[in-house]
Amino acid sequence: MADQVNRFLGDTPGRTIIKLVVVSLIVGFIMHVFGIYPVDILEGIRHFFIELWYRGFAALGRVGDYLLLGATIVIPVFIVLRLISARN
Repeated sequence: MADQVNRFLGDTPGRTIIKLVVVSLIVGFIMHVFGIYPVDILEGIRHFFIELWYRGFAALGRVGDYLLLGATIVIPVFIVLRLISARN
């Protein structure tokens, strides 16, 4: 069983914990120096998805505008062509 745990962790549990603590300290220090905090990261992710949501609906709105603009020409032309072909 211990062999499987060591294989999963890549080393003994004690050494793995020490490595994780050291790397966490280094990353935490670097994040603090640059003024990056976990809340900022989460807020950035949330903001990204909110903007994606709003921009997606804005794009759909533009598609609707293009549809209406094109329909103002296509529908009357279609009706005129159908009326002309119905006479023949």
